[in-house]
Amino acid sequence: MAVTARDVAKVAGVSQRTVSDVVNLPNRVGAETRKRVQAVIDELGYRPNPHARGLRTRRTGVIAFVVPELDIPYFSDLARSLIPELDQRSLTLVVDQTNGDASRERAVLQGGSVSASFDGVLLNALSLTAADIEAAAAAQPIVLLGEEDYGPSVDQIAVDGVEAAYVATRHLVESGRTRLAAIGRQSREAGTTAQREAGFVRAMTEAGLDPFRYMSRVEYTRESGASAMREMLERPDPPDGVFCFNDLLALGAMRAAWERGMDIPNQIAFVGFDDIQDGRFAMPSLSTIAPDKSAIARRAVEMLTERIAGYDGPGRREQAGFRLLVRESSAPALR
Repeated sequence: MAVTARDVAKVAGVSQRTVSDVVNLPNRVGAETRKRVQAVIDELGYRPNPHARGLRTRRTGVIAFVVPELDIPYFSDLARSLIPELDQRSLTLVVDQTNGDASRERAVLQGGSVSASFDGVLLNALSLTAADIEAAAAAQPIVLLGEEDYGPSVDQIAVDGVEAAYVATRHLVESGRTRLAAIGRQSREAGTTAQREAGFVRAMTEAGLDPFRYMSRVEYTRESGASAMREMLERPDPPDGVFCFNDLLALGAMRAAWERGMDIPNQIAFVGFDDIQDGRFAMPSLSTIAPDKSAIARRAVEMLTERIAGYDGPGRREQAGFRLLVRESSAPALR
């Protein structure tokens, strides 16, 4: 049986209302009482359920945006889209970074009074299991962001990673490239990287090209993109087109090609994913898949606030649109 607020109150010798205040409004409780109640919460492993009527009488007005890495510009772009949506609802956004670490991701979702300070969580997880997500969603409103597949029980909004990668790769093929590389990273079977790799493989296979001839799995950083590109350029038959699974990888890879004196896009073309601002101002400007971040933010907030208001229906998995933005890095090769 799950530990309840009544159990905590009985052991701590306080009322259930005091337990609720320690969890949700700790500043209203005296320091000594708060310390005693929190010790019992920790000892018993109590996890509050915001859906329970007794704990839903007060809300904090705070939404958590939990992401793997703050230095990935896509997440800061998405935060900028989330803020006006939340402002309209008089909600405040707080951001936390997990570094993709499973224990950190669990701590944010199951952190006792810490997680209880949020009305709901917008989460981009990398390392949690479907069971982790299902348990967390039973305790508080959660909407998943990104293509990682955690099963059908939780609300989720993302782009179609397979189709987006297919469109990007087809663009390179149709511009005359025949030696196409993919730079991504190792991922779970149904994760973001796996979807983008699947779209790349599909387009390459349709074109009669070997999708695994040039494939590098690295971290999602500029440095990793540059390193992977340098290794590929050492080959006697280097690639003439590169699809990178995010824009940071593409910017690093382009830099490595430029250092080698290669003509972009005539000798080698690049397409990234995310449409970050740096890509628009790169020289040459970076072609990219642009997810509809405004639509992602709008629908994520809608689903989360519906959950906070009491919607307890089945999980909803929805897709936002995307566009291929063709810029200077992948203009059709000169014939």
